[in-house]
Amino acid sequence: MKHQMLLGWRLTFKHMNMILILFLYQLLWGFLVYRAIDDIVAPLLRRFPADAPTEQAVQSFLAEAQFQLFKTDLIQPYLWLLGGLFLARMLLTPLFNAGLFYSIHHQHSRSEGGTRVLEGIRKAWKPVMLLYWISCALMLAPAWWLAPSWMDALLHLGATPSLLTEIVPGAGLWLLWITIIHLLFLSMQFGAVSGEGVLPALWQSVRRFFSYAAISLMMWGITALLGLAVSSMSMVWAGLFALIVHQGYPLIQTLLRVWTIATQYQHLRSES
Repeated sequence: MKHQMLLGWRLTFKHMNMILILFLYQLLWGFLVYRAIDDIVAPLLRRFPADAPTEQAVQSFLAEAQFQLFKTDLIQPYLWLLGGLFLARMLLTPLFNAGLFYSIHHQHSRSEGGTRVLEGIRKAWKPVMLLYWISCALMLAPAWWLAPSWMDALLHLGATPSLLTEIVPGAGLWLLWITIIHLLFLSMQFGAVSGEGVLPALWQSVRRFFSYAAISLMMWGITALLGLAVSSMSMVWAGLFALIVHQGYPLIQTLLRVWTIATQYQHLRSES
């Protein structure tokens, strides 16, 4: 695994231009989503009884917020805006993925000098986009059964410990389902851009699933630990350096994401 992580790291540094583009893309997406949600939440929070937050006042605030969200058309324009943003993401993300995966494959197989992101978008965007859409649909499918029961529990139980017992088991199984679908469809996207074929790539990932999942979890763990370290630094050590690190972390996060993808690709190809 260490050798594959090292090879993935080398592939990552060959795609710094793509990392910068992905960083700007994530930055713009995060800003737009933040502004949309802030426009919904901020007016409601202004009604919170900060001066006298008694239990009765808080319950009245929650009842009023629930009424405005579910019984009026306050949220409808923002839902349309969020829907448009997510549709744009569903169109743009697989294009970036096609270019990145295709370029990683050619760097790995032929050790060519330059990246081939634009060529990958032209040649592989159709199968990658189709697989991306199918994977997203499968990831969201459990919400059809889980969301109604969670909403009912929230309305009847409120913010109580009983609510966690209702939500946590289903959320854990849903997270496991999302992880499995993500890994399997990622391998199929690798197969689509490499010319190997979707089904052979799927079989390869199934046959090596435990080692594939292990190295993926290791890379995700590195990202999570680094994020925790940056957050802790921002809270404990307040200063200019901590501010610079905190503001620059999204770029590091994008670098780690590309490293994770390159390492996963290296792992699947090395055991073929």
